[in-house]
Amino acid sequence: MEGESLVLKVLRKAAFAFAVFVLVSPAILFFLWTISLSFKSEIDNMAFPPVFVPSPPTLANYETVFSRNDFLGYFINSVLVTGGAVLIGLLVGVPAGYGIARSKSSRFAIVILIARMTPALSYLIPLFIVFQLLGMVGTIGALIVTHLVITIPIIVWIMIGYFESLPAELEDAAMVDGCTTWQAFRHIAVPLARPGIVISSILAFIFSWNNFIFSVVLGGKQARTLPSAVYNVLSFEQVSWGPLAAAALLVSLPVLLLTVFAQKQIVAGLSAGGLKDG
Repeated sequence: MEGESLVLKVLRKAAFAFAVFVLVSPAILFFLWTISLSFKSEIDNMAFPPVFVPSPPTLANYETVFSRNDFLGYFINSVLVTGGAVLIGLLVGVPAGYGIARSKSSRFAIVILIARMTPALSYLIPLFIVFQLLGMVGTIGALIVTHLVITIPIIVWIMIGYFESLPAELEDAAMVDGCTTWQAFRHIAVPLARPGIVISSILAFIFSWNNFIFSVVLGGKQARTLPSAVYNVLSFEQVSWGPLAAAALLVSLPVLLLTVFAQKQIVAGLSAGGLKDG
């Protein structure tokens, strides 16, 4: 019996490892192929059969990207837009998640879920009309407001799950001792929900940073964010795969670094119940 159970454990681990390999290997392959494209000349990129290892590698694609884009300006705009949207999203989303969780307002939770599922592109035309009437098209403020459509639903939905997992008795005891609802929220609920705040901030940052369409349409020439650099390397004549891959890697680099350095917080936040089941 012990031998059979050992065999079953080995088979389960092998099956799990195989499933993980099947799911992860395409993403790793595509990422490595993008790196390869960014260091190859256009001749190697168009070669058949494909050349995976560049010989010799070249930095010409990265030089092309930097020559066609104001990367420093785009980076500053991205930091301002994403940072502002995440900060305002936290100021609005954390209390909103707490209120929905404690009042058990499942209807509001469904509305938040619908807002998360709705493509951000569907908000573009009404927002463009409003900002055009206000004369805000091409400003950082307009982009921050539009990115709230991305950050607030993510933060609220995650925080609902966290606050629902916290025992309400702790806050009730604090209010019996004389705390107000706001003081109980600030001093009891928020510190306990810190893992949820961290994971919701990280996810909101990633989704906001990678947003492309709002920047291209509402950003104009002065307020465009970093993902616009990918758009700028496209041309009508042909697709230059080398500069395109280089731009994509440069845009993704801050998110990759954030994910690598914050992976412990991400795992801890998700395992602590930050994402609501069902």
